[in-house]
Amino acid sequence: MLQIQTQSAGPKATPAGDALLAVRNIEVVYDNVILVLRGLSIDVPKGAIVALLGANGAGKSTTLKAISGLLKTEEGEVTRGEIVFDGERIDGVDPDKIVRKGIFQVMEGRRIIADMTSLENLKLGAFTRNDSNVDADIDMVFNYFPRLRERTGLAGYLSGGEQQMLAIGRALMARPKLILMDEPSMGLSPLLVKEVFGIIQQINRDLGVTILLVEQNARAALSVASHGYIMEQGKVVLDGTAAELRDNEDVKEFYLGGAGDQRKSFKNLKSFKRRKRWL
Repeated sequence: MLQIQTQSAGPKATPAGDALLAVRNIEVVYDNVILVLRGLSIDVPKGAIVALLGANGAGKSTTLKAISGLLKTEEGEVTRGEIVFDGERIDGVDPDKIVRKGIFQVMEGRRIIADMTSLENLKLGAFTRNDSNVDADIDMVFNYFPRLRERTGLAGYLSGGEQQMLAIGRALMARPKLILMDEPSMGLSPLLVKEVFGIIQQINRDLGVTILLVEQNARAALSVASHGYIMEQGKVVLDGTAAELRDNEDVKEFYLGGAGDQRKSFKNLKSFKRRKRWL
């Protein structure tokens, strides 16, 4: 179903039901000029995998950076609305404090430290912790990603798939309540995409970690998510359960590659009107 986001933001956080994360009617501006997000609202229930889908430039990565507090590094800011995590408003909070509250972002392009070993990268993920269970959690990560145990050299020499596994493992080392994943399939072969998404689903099931998954590969994302949102031009234009989105004719046409010989042409006027009505 189509939804128009009309919530107004107040000065105080309000209850978010069973949502671990509630993004409410936010606007994001870069350099005090460029409006990127326009009244965006999403809910991420505790323990769920939620997919945030859309084409390049839709505002998906900006949404994650708004949640994790990283907009400040790019001269961006949330100018309207609120972001509530675990009952507490976090828009405007510094990134290191957001990590300590239980949110860890796996950045697009992995962003592992190339001149450190896999083990050192994993220990870096636990920098906010002061408990004595770090070694046990490293073993846990190696159980999910056995290849990382075998790779003792510098992380820069890992394959693309292994670097993605390391980035996810580093996130787990922070013991997060919520992991923000930005394009985990980028640059991976279809076989590795299937493997990585299978592990993401297993981590969610075994550890109960909530995951907000940003992806252009809609088919892969909807195979593991329970709910999805589709963004265009800085706002949500469609949302529903994963099954509803997979069965939606517009989603099939524009994000799932059509339906075999029945795929419609983007030059078709009717298709253009169907897409335009979202915006």
